[in-house]
Amino acid sequence: MTTRENIKIALTAIRSQMLRTVLTILIIAFGIMALVGILTSIDALKGSINDSFSSMGSNSFTIRNSGMNIHMGGKSKRAKRHPKITYQQATAFAERFQYPAIVSVSAMATMIGTVKFEGIKSNPNITVMGVDGNYLEVSGYAISEGRNFNPHDLSEGTHVCLLGKELVDKLFPKTRAVDRIVNIGAAKYRVIGTLKEKGSSMSMGGDKICLIPLLNVKQDFATENTTYSTTVKLNNIADLEPATGEATGVMRNIRKDRTGQDNSFEITQSDSLAGMVIDSLSTVTMSATIIGFITLLGASIGLMNIMLVSVTERTREIGIRKSLGATRATIRRQFLTEAVVICQLGGLTGILLGILIGNAISMAMGGAFIVPWNWILLGVGLCFGVGLLSGIYPAIKASNLDPIEALRYE
Repeated sequence: MTTRENIKIALTAIRSQMLRTVLTILIIAFGIMALVGILTSIDALKGSINDSFSSMGSNSFTIRNSGMNIHMGGKSKRAKRHPKITYQQATAFAERFQYPAIVSVSAMATMIGTVKFEGIKSNPNITVMGVDGNYLEVSGYAISEGRNFNPHDLSEGTHVCLLGKELVDKLFPKTRAVDRIVNIGAAKYRVIGTLKEKGSSMSMGGDKICLIPLLNVKQDFATENTTYSTTVKLNNIADLEPATGEATGVMRNIRKDRTGQDNSFEITQSDSLAGMVIDSLSTVTMSATIIGFITLLGASIGLMNIMLVSVTERTREIGIRKSLGATRATIRRQFLTEAVVICQLGGLTGILLGILIGNAISMAMGGAFIVPWNWILLGVGLCFGVGLLSGIYPAIKASNLDPIEALRYE
């Protein structure tokens, strides 16, 4: 009997016990959906993380008073925290660093700011940052309309601002944003430019951002804990190591770190931050895999039960087939094929749902749509294995039935 004939018989048997088969297919589908869905969303997020950090360039690094704290599930990486970097220290570094590069100084004013235009008010989740004229270039932003800060804005602390795409859409749905007056907190600022869409998956601020001159943060928003960051963007990635070495020496001198003393600051590269976040996703990946395997284990038990019941219900049929010349191997292949077909139907359903749900989660979090071929192949392979393991015992039991006793079975 050919494989095609076995599959036809399997589909006929499935239709004859539709309810039990559909329930088993759904159990298998949920297991595969959980596995493929979570792994798909994680893969899409990894791509988004890489794209987001690479927008700053792999040829850039940032000097902060602390590294990045990475929290993912129960796993965390807590970075060292040093005394704050003052405005004078950050600007001194920008003046003394002589390596061919673009240097930008910035500071966080607040991450829970509100921006208001007439009767429209943003949610209190706006990132307000103080920046210099080079910030857009080193951070991957670009002007959509209007202009960047000019030297007069920066030196005088003029009350002007740049707004991110999402903020513009919220406050100015039907009118032009440039030259409008907005309230940032209690102060009034004139909008001199808007930013092109960047996405907010992992980048600081994303499109819910408001940029003001660096001096304004020092004058209006600074607290005892305000610290300043310096980002250096190089022309060539090959210059990264020597430039980092020179930057370390310059900042150690500014911070007055003694010989033999550890650096009182942290230098982080955008691609290394992406790597840290992606490494932290390994716990989620492992958890998703365990959940998927546990669900598949339950499905395999249910499938084995259905196949055993099927053997009992079809005892007379088995006896007839054997009396007509069917061998043990033929009966065994028939029941194994049936188990594998049921598993593959559940697997294909789960893979389709997993891809849709995984990409929906990813796109909601700023990721892109992907087709995870690796996980699709894994799902198909797992379902084939589950079908074989679940069907082997019922198939052997069916093939070992005595044909005379089977014919007499009522």
